[in-house]
Amino acid sequence: MAPKVLVSDKLSETAVQIFRDRGIDVDFMPELGKDKEKLAALIGEYDGLAIRSATKVTPTILEAATNLKVIARAGIGTDNIDKTAASKKGVIVMNTPFGNMITTAEHAIAMMFAVARQIPEASASTHAGKWEKSKFMGVELTNKTLGVIGAGNIGGIVCDRALGLKMKVIAYDPFLPEEKADKMGVEKVELDELLTRSDFITLHVPMIEATKNILSREALEKTKKGVRIINCARGGLVDEEALADLLKSGHVAGAAFDVFAEEPAKENALFNLPNVVCTPHLGAATTEAQENVALQVAEQMSDYLLTGAVQNALNMPSVTAEEAKVMGPWIKLAEHLGAFVGQMTDEPIKAVNILYDGVASEMNLKALDCAVIAGLMKPQTPDVNMVSAPVVAADRGIKTSTTTQSKGGTFDGYIKVTVVTDNRERSIAGTVFSDGKPRFIQIKGINIDAEIGSHMLYTTNNDVPGIIGALGETMGENGVNIANFTLGRKEAGGDAIALLYVDAPVPTDVREKLKGTGLFNSITPLQFDV
Repeated sequence: MAPKVLVSDKLSETAVQIFRDRGIDVDFMPELGKDKEKLAALIGEYDGLAIRSATKVTPTILEAATNLKVIARAGIGTDNIDKTAASKKGVIVMNTPFGNMITTAEHAIAMMFAVARQIPEASASTHAGKWEKSKFMGVELTNKTLGVIGAGNIGGIVCDRALGLKMKVIAYDPFLPEEKADKMGVEKVELDELLTRSDFITLHVPMIEATKNILSREALEKTKKGVRIINCARGGLVDEEALADLLKSGHVAGAAFDVFAEEPAKENALFNLPNVVCTPHLGAATTEAQENVALQVAEQMSDYLLTGAVQNALNMPSVTAEEAKVMGPWIKLAEHLGAFVGQMTDEPIKAVNILYDGVASEMNLKALDCAVIAGLMKPQTPDVNMVSAPVVAADRGIKTSTTTQSKGGTFDGYIKVTVVTDNRERSIAGTVFSDGKPRFIQIKGINIDAEIGSHMLYTTNNDVPGIIGALGETMGENGVNIANFTLGRKEAGGDAIALLYVDAPVPTDVREKLKGTGLFNSITPLQFDV
């Protein structure tokens, strides 16, 4: 019997035809996703569900999905899918992470032109019959310096297009290797230099803790007078109130925003200011982009249902059903090991070396490699998954090597991940105990036994008295609850580490107070998807 797919949102007719051409039995019901009850009543008939944003895949829907094997979202965001419930149900969740890169990059370029020549205001004035030719004096892009914050997939396309416009392009991206920057034809700089040199600044980074308000009031005040700011990435990357003040003062000459801290944006400090161009999150809104993601969804789902091939899966690597039963905890461990060093490393990574010992060396190493790299990339690239992670790593010039060895120690098997940068190496090792829970067993060459919590604080210090007291006292005085902690050291008086398990991320001001004690060499907040 042919696999059966339900398309419950508006999807391209061409995509629907791909299912039919591949021998998939498909029902196209583009309005069904809005009717939760009817969807729950029908979903049990289908092997696959293709959606956009209207369909909400809740635990209730998944409970009724007795035959469902795969859900595919035409687009990047999957907030409308309960991925935890899908994973527990054994349902693969796919997306299309690369379908709208060109479209978003082109929108950023279009916004840059619009703000440089005040096109929206000039258009409105002309429509009103005013003919205010002398009012709208613009600037050329040729020979201007474009500062690109984030030179990854979309940012890289913007760099390429800007160079074609004969602009001088400088880029701030801690994960961009010098060799890659040279190949792209851009100059890699630090953020402060980008701020002071750029005539235009465009942002192309994800919205994470490290990038929130990356253009803060302090950063904006460092910019060159007359700068123009473009944000087609994520709301919250720019302090919108501060930018409004600097626009009013004349320090910033213009701004073009497609995304806002709060969306839908009904009110905003930037609205109704002169030479501010605003669009309602249109970055991916082109016919081509919508068609591309729809076609990708149809191909990916058909490949999986007909051959078992998994592409762009968010909750499962490319492993067989038999392998998944054994490898599940090890895949989670691999992700955690990668996430640990990824959150610790704020400079370009040159290489990742992975050692598999004992039973780990006998598993599907390709899947485990992907899990490590996905964990490593995710702190800076949240949309990455186990399929796209190796592509992202290769694009950044990161070399991955794998070594295996027979059982060489106390444990039946373990995984050790070493990250190499120009300045240092960082290593962490872990294993899976008989209870099925991943553990960290070695950090910086220091042996430990640490479970993995959702929110942790990692500190390094010299082994001296007072560390536990300083941690407990500072956390207690500031209302941070320590659920548990693990300590380790190489030798008396030598390097030592601590891992604290806390109920929520430790606020920045509390970490600063810990630094103020002078007892710690480093303090790093960590988060894990456990």
